[in-house]
Amino acid sequence: MKQECELVGIFPTAVCIVKRDPGLDSIEKKEIENIIEEGMYKNEGNYTSNNTYIFNNNDNLKNLKQFCEQQLKIYVKEVLDPKAELDFYITQAWINVTKPGGFHHDHYHPNSSISGVFYVATEEDDKITFGDPNLRIKQKMDMAVQEFNMWNSPTWFFETNNSELILFPSWLEHRVMPNKEATTDRISISFNTFVRGSFGSQIALTELILK
Repeated sequence: MKQECELVGIFPTAVCIVKRDPGLDSIEKKEIENIIEEGMYKNEGNYTSNNTYIFNNNDNLKNLKQFCEQQLKIYVKEVLDPKAELDFYITQAWINVTKPGGFHHDHYHPNSSISGVFYVATEEDDKITFGDPNLRIKQKMDMAVQEFNMWNSPTWFFETNNSELILFPSWLEHRVMPNKEATTDRISISFNTFVRGSFGSQIALTELILK
C-alpha cells in the first residue's frame, strides 16, 4: 500500500495583496503628479520624492491613506491578532519612480513593523520579488534544483497591477529587477508603519509603553 507524505507549511510569512476599487481619482492623480514635479532625488536604480511624508496633513490623499490604514488593521488582526489594543499607524510615506530599465536593489525597511506598496502605475510584466530570509540557513548543501516550488525557491515574485496594495513584514527583503519590457515609468507609493500601545508585563519587568 502506497503511503503518502503530507506536506505542511509552518512559520509562513504573510503577504497581503488587495485591489483598491475604484482606483485613484483625478484629485489623487494630480496630487501625485504635483509631488513628483516638486522634486525627486536619485537612488541606485530609481527616484524617490523629496517629500517623504506625503500622507501628512494632505487632504488630497486622505482617502488613499484611509484605505491603506484600513487594510493595515485587517492585516494586523488576521496575522498578528494581538491581545492588547495596539494602534498601528503610518509613519513615513513616499513616491518611487522607476524609469524603464531601472530597478530597486535588495533591501528591507528598518524602524518599521509592517511596510506597504501601493501601485499608481505599473509597467509591462511588472513584478516585486521577495527573498527567503532563511536562505543562508537552508543552503548547507550546494544542491541544484530540478524544479522550483514554494519549498525550495530562494525568491518568490508577485505580479503587480495598478491600484493594488501589497503589505508585508518590514524585515522581509525585497527588490524590483530591471524590466526589459518596460516602456513607461513605474510609479508607486511606499510607506512604513509603527505601533503605539502597551507591551510586556509590569510584573515580569518587561513593560514597554509607546505613545
